Amino acid sequence: MSQGGARSYRALAIVLKHREYGEADRILTLYTQEFGKVQAIAKGVRKLKSRKAGHLEPFTLVSLQLAKGRTWELISQAEAQRTFQNIREDLNLTARAAYLVELIDRFSYEEGPNRGLFQILLDGLQRLDEGFAPTTVTLYFEIRLLDLVGFRPELQRCVACDAEILPEAQYYSPKLGGALCPRSFSADPTAWRISLNALKYMRHFQRSAWSKIKSLTIPSEIQDEINHLIQHHLTYLLEYNLKTPGFLKSVK
Repeated sequence: MSQGGARSYRALAIVLKHREYGEADRILTLYTQEFGKVQAIAKGVRKLKSRKAGHLEPFTLVSLQLAKGRTWELISQAEAQRTFQNIREDLNLTARAAYLVELIDRFSYEEGPNRGLFQILLDGLQRLDEGFAPTTVTLYFEIRLLDLVGFRPELQRCVACDAEILPEAQYYSPKLGGALCPRSFSADPTAWRISLNALKYMRHFQRSAWSKIKSLTIPSEIQDEINHLIQHHLTYLLEYNLKTPGFLKSVK
């Protein structure tokens, strides 16, 4: 990647994941505010005397000094801005954070900045760390993610016949991109049933600011229904089964 020809540059990043490399190094996948997704190497970070190790753990918000490298960017300085300690001390929150991070990783490419993706990830981690209802934080994140990556679900009109969605149980089609009225079910016989209440909550999340959502109590059966629908939609888009939902389920 090119940063305007500069050999060294600064970036604010969230660490998505890392893997061991060689005897003492790590390759990190970062999502930066300024440049989008970046692969970088932290040399010597696994040595006992390394000063950077604690600043480069997954879910950390970190200020970096990066230098151009042949294959990966080289991390020359790292200073953690926020470590989200409450997430790290709670296995359920850790699983939630891992899920948010996996979605950002799977839906992004090294093709330049998307400040919206950086912001929803940062907001999601902050809200989990601050004690907001994890299911509410996760659903809000998922709905915003679908918007930002160009797959906003159509929830007001039938995706097959364009008729207004009536106040009754409907179907939901990841293939067609949203709500499918019963009269058009033949357009996608694999569509899932969606209750009127679940549809109402999804619409509310889609159109509302976090300030209108954060104190909302969602009935557990509606949570489960929406969660299954969103998971089905994300899996359809990615053509890939996400790893972290299984981890989250086992933690529960």
